[in-house]
Amino acid sequence: MKKNLFKVAFVSAMVMSLLSFTTLSAQEKKIDIKDSNITWEGEKVTGSHQGTIDLKDGYFLVEDGELKGGEFVMDMSSITATDLQGEDKGKLEGHLKSDDFFGVNTYPNSKLVITSVAKKNDGTYGIVADLSIKDHTNEVTFDLDWEENSASTELTIDRTKYDVRYGSGSFFDNLGDKTIYDNFELDVALEF
Repeated sequence: MKKNLFKVAFVSAMVMSLLSFTTLSAQEKKIDIKDSNITWEGEKVTGSHQGTIDLKDGYFLVEDGELKGGEFVMDMSSITATDLQGEDKGKLEGHLKSDDFFGVNTYPNSKLVITSVAKKNDGTYGIVADLSIKDHTNEVTFDLDWEENSASTELTIDRTKYDVRYGSGSFFDNLGDKTIYDNFELDVALEF
């Protein structure tokens, strides 16, 4: 009986030490938020608008030089338009921050959590992630270009999946040239 108890204790200790070693070998690569940037572009029937969103926090999880995961928080109150000036710029930014779009007073942050990583080739990973905007979470997939101290990607997001429906031809009739397309683009360049 004592031998069996000893064996169970020994095996348990070995398993715990292996699990601890695996956890310790993974490393967080903190994102340099000052040198990283996220730009957006939204299109409508009569044109498009571009701007930026600040990254609030983020990291990649790396093990043995290979990407394993990551988590990123965007400051939605920082959304700006870069294609307009003056009053038009202020109106668009105010509207994007309002409840018609991202409701930043209620939902100040958006979050992306990498759930799956598949190496495609040297320098490119296929990513599956959960993107949360306005308390709605949906899966997104994209390719991530990976270098020693930087990463970049382009994502296409369907805003209507996050309850951002203002001006959407998918939900409202007779919008004519006031229709805003459902998809918007994010161009992400991260430094770490």
